[in-house]
Amino acid sequence: MSSSSDLIADRRFAWARGYAEDGDHAAAADLLAQVVERAPAWAPGWAALGEARERSGDPAGARRAWAEAAALDPAGTLGADAHVARLDGRTPQNLPASYVRALFDDYAPRFDRHLVDALDYRGPAVLADALERAAPGRRFAAALDLGCGTGLMGLALRGRADRVDGVDLSPAMAERARATGAYAAVAAGPLDEALAAAAAGSLDLAVAVDVLVYVGDLAPVFAGAARALAPGGLLAVTVQTLREGDGFALGPDMRFSHAPGFVEAALRGAGLAPVLLEPASTRREKGVAVPGLVAVASKA
Repeated sequence: MSSSSDLIADRRFAWARGYAEDGDHAAAADLLAQVVERAPAWAPGWAALGEARERSGDPAGARRAWAEAAALDPAGTLGADAHVARLDGRTPQNLPASYVRALFDDYAPRFDRHLVDALDYRGPAVLADALERAAPGRRFAAALDLGCGTGLMGLALRGRADRVDGVDLSPAMAERARATGAYAAVAAGPLDEALAAAAAGSLDLAVAVDVLVYVGDLAPVFAGAARALAPGGLLAVTVQTLREGDGFALGPDMRFSHAPGFVEAALRGAGLAPVLLEPASTRREKGVAVPGLVAVASKA
């Protein structure tokens, strides 16, 4: 993260992060208020203050801080506009590509270790198991891993596909995926562009594991996958489950949750028939399984 260019503000920011890691968000918010007083043009300070205020039970103060961050970060790398919308009771259709790219470029060096050690992540195993149950023993000629990250899903598809290509919005993630040797090619770019670039009917498998949590409206992704899939081709995805209500919602963790009925309707609307649709958690947070859904659908 960039410096505020104020040594005292930087030190207080570091102390605030320590308080936040210990769960004392009120103390963190007090320190961060001092940080932005000393460095009012430093967007990350306002963003951290927004998070601390919300976690300490001050949503109005959080909104003010996120609005300041948004004004100071026109490129949207902090996702501040999405936080403001969420706190206003509005649900963005998607997260800014600039935010997701910056998030995972920073996350890439510690991604695998954090997922496995801290979150007990098992997304690729969940999706591989669902594929085997939906299409026992089937081998795929051409597969596309959407949001391939560091390549964990590509490794899970070894022995199941003759060719696997990957795409990830984060160049740093794409570079790590290439290094696994699990892919024939890996592109850095948006999912919709990768699907649009694929020849119609050229794929018989598309997968998206722990990726659609950064997409609100699933219809464009599902429609793009349906166009690229050959008849009988499969789309396999995981989502985080919306605990209450219909449609989808963006949580404070900046991850979208989707209602199972919404996922099924979006699949059918794209011309994809669900073969398997069932609860499945791919990760744990603070020792508790995060509710999720795994879906495998076939193109007619």
